[in-house]
Amino acid sequence: MEGSVRCSVNYVPLTPLSFLERAAAVYGDRASVIYGDVRFTWRETRERSLRIASALSRMGISQGDVVAVLAPNIPAIYELHFGVPMTGGILCTLNIRHDSAMLSVLLRHSKAKVFFVDHQLLSVGQGALRILAEDQATLPLLVKISEPGEALPADNHYEALLRTANPHFSIKWPLDECDPISLNYTSGTTSKPKGVIFTHRGAYLNSIASVLVHDMTTMPVYLWTLPMFHCNGWCLTWGVAAQGGTNICLRNISPGAIFDKISLHKVTHMDGAPTVLSIIVNAPVSDRKPLPGRVTVVTGAASPPPNVLFQMEDLGFHVIHSYGLTETYGPATVCTWHPEWDLLPPEDRAKLKSRQGNQHLCIEELDVKDPVTMKSVPADGKSLGEVMLRGNTVMAGYYKDVEETSKSFGGGWFHSGDLAVREADGYIKLKDRSKDIIISGGENISTIEVESVLFSHQAVLDAAVVSRPDDYWGETPCAFVKLKEGSNVSSEEIIIFCRAKLPHYMVPRTVIFEEIPKTSTGKVQKFVLREKAKALGSPLRSGHRKL
Repeated sequence: MEGSVRCSVNYVPLTPLSFLERAAAVYGDRASVIYGDVRFTWRETRERSLRIASALSRMGISQGDVVAVLAPNIPAIYELHFGVPMTGGILCTLNIRHDSAMLSVLLRHSKAKVFFVDHQLLSVGQGALRILAEDQATLPLLVKISEPGEALPADNHYEALLRTANPHFSIKWPLDECDPISLNYTSGTTSKPKGVIFTHRGAYLNSIASVLVHDMTTMPVYLWTLPMFHCNGWCLTWGVAAQGGTNICLRNISPGAIFDKISLHKVTHMDGAPTVLSIIVNAPVSDRKPLPGRVTVVTGAASPPPNVLFQMEDLGFHVIHSYGLTETYGPATVCTWHPEWDLLPPEDRAKLKSRQGNQHLCIEELDVKDPVTMKSVPADGKSLGEVMLRGNTVMAGYYKDVEETSKSFGGGWFHSGDLAVREADGYIKLKDRSKDIIISGGENISTIEVESVLFSHQAVLDAAVVSRPDDYWGETPCAFVKLKEGSNVSSEEIIIFCRAKLPHYMVPRTVIFEEIPKTSTGKVQKFVLREKAKALGSPLRSGHRKL
């Protein structure tokens, strides 16, 4: 158009690194990070991030190099979220529950050149390097993370590197906002790990989206109960900086520590899987403290059990339900609450809040589609389809896996693998993972629905449902249940309870009482439970004798 100005004239690539620059300028002397007795300001966090970037640059880290870190929620991992990208490098945060064998696989696959390891995880980190050495693989340089300010003379200690590095390092700003900023490994096997690539643009936009999802105003106080290694803390490692907030770092999660930090620092926001909510509502009375104000909690991974939602509300927490995957930078949807819903009975409110809602502002499109025809399912709350998404906050692809990337984006949409329905008001509700759905006698059984009923039993603390082989029905529901302390209930009583609330074909035929295995982010490891159920074989029944 004649006389128009091309947008490229003032184009600057989007990057969440700009959040730290602004935070240091606007909120300079306000607390950025609090970790026990250690307190840093935003100006100090910027300087420490620049110093570690300088140290990494001296090690040879530059554009496109991967830097791995194995650490809990401590100041160093927060600083590395800025320091590594400042060099043009790619940050790879690793799950602290991985063993040495799995870590060696991920280090080899990512080709990490530097490996930061927290002092409490040193043995597992060194074990990974020994495995790599035995395979004659190239080893990353190991840097030990000590406690902040601890005096250590060796050059391969984090704090020692900071002391000798340049606090005026010149940031290597991305030339292209689609350059990678981080590499996050999701579920996969040791033979084929899946590394999700986040870009500067996607991280910038999802940081803003996460701030909006959390109703986060300026200068929030954020308690890190969500692992920073999980989707870069849902991009809130950068999002809290955008709002000039205070990061309350928590190395280990316990009910007492959560209530103590909330009370001491007047926490306004925190996150976590329903497991974290369960820890809070089941906290001993001696650990509980009155909340100093409203605490907003965003939860995901699975629908929170209604009784947990009620108890969280009674304690004064405001729960927001979201949904997402590593491939969507964390949260992709939010169950936006309407004020008129506050007038509904508790059970109805819980049903509404347990839904996954609709896309947040930075996801362009969310749909529930038939994966074969790619047609949208009707909004009738019954028609099952696969959740699909597309937009700037969907991953750039899987690292070094063109085939899997192409498969995941079939038809121009990212295929989540999650099955859902769309209800009349447009909100979606997950029914199951496609691989978790149970087909019994030709009927589809949503394990999520069965689990919801199990959670409503007053004696049940935790539950998960998987399929058990059945020679007659094909497969039937098998429930793994963990009871609350002091509770005593039989498997027959659980089955009778479920029969009163579920169609007969959905009722678990088998109930096993034991601990529910979970990942460090609170997701149930159903593959472990499926193997246990499979090992049980088909149940014997009269008239249908097992051969």
